[in-house]
Amino acid sequence: MLLPLRAPHRTGHGVSVLAFDGMSPFELGCVVEVFGIPRPELRVPWYDLSVCAESPTDLRVVGGFTMRAEHGLDVLAAAGTVIVPGVADVRDEVPAGVVAALRRAHGRGARIVSICSGAFALAAAGLLDGREATTHWRYAGLLQRRFPEVKVDPDVLYVDDGDVLTSAGSAAGLDLLIHLVRKDHGPGVANEVARRLVIPPHREGGQAQFIQAAVTPVREGAAVTSAMAWALDHLAEPITIAALAEVAHMSQRTFIRHFNRQTGTSPLRWVISQRVAASLAMLESTSAPVEEIASAVGFDSPATFRHHFTRAMRTSPSAYRRAFHTSGAPVT
Repeated sequence: MLLPLRAPHRTGHGVSVLAFDGMSPFELGCVVEVFGIPRPELRVPWYDLSVCAESPTDLRVVGGFTMRAEHGLDVLAAAGTVIVPGVADVRDEVPAGVVAALRRAHGRGARIVSICSGAFALAAAGLLDGREATTHWRYAGLLQRRFPEVKVDPDVLYVDDGDVLTSAGSAAGLDLLIHLVRKDHGPGVANEVARRLVIPPHREGGQAQFIQAAVTPVREGAAVTSAMAWALDHLAEPITIAALAEVAHMSQRTFIRHFNRQTGTSPLRWVISQRVAASLAMLESTSAPVEEIASAVGFDSPATFRHHFTRAMRTSPSAYRRAFHTSGAPVT
């Protein structure tokens, strides 16, 4: 996951999402669910969502129904965050009006976000030139061929490049939307929204989006899941493959094979990513020294923690804390 060194948004602001003829309702629904439902119980300024379209006409939606957006492209371009769901046809040209609106929005400093094949619209507007970006793995090759200036990464859930963010398939869009909430309001609020959606509160953007032979037999899948749950409860302790395999009641070789098939990564790489993820809230909300945080999440030394944190987050723990610290305590 690419993490910019910039201050996060701290107040609620306008979010616009593009609706268009032939769209799938799922991605639009995800945006509405995260940003469009009032959440006064969270006690933070929430978002002002606008659904926008090129023209005020009925739009055909996949599944056999129509909808009409209340706002036009002028409102789309004026929002603080502009979201483009998957386009109807990845081989079609993006309408000139949409391209112009995206360029205007980006030019005035808006945060531009795509879900799934929405990356084709961002690329058509020139907003991905020279940047790392992702899209659904099925379309990654076509995106690279159509827009050779884009550095397409087909193997991640989402890419945060600061003012432009892209996600993989539809479900990965939810991960990116929760990531945005986390950047804006911190881990506590993001975790609460994720709990309401019954989804994981944090999936690292660099996680694989496509796993070959992902369907694991129920018994083996449950065993791997139990080992993962055990690891999350024991992050501060030494965790070995032998210990994980024992929890799963498997041999080490069998456990590694099933774990990789179920998650797309190795057990130890997964443990490291979970330790890095666990450190984020401590960096954001406490003034505990980095050395103390490293020990609390299970790294054997501060140097090891800094190495893995920087590799995963593309910034150091101290720089991350300066950018995202939310506590009233002084930053050290």
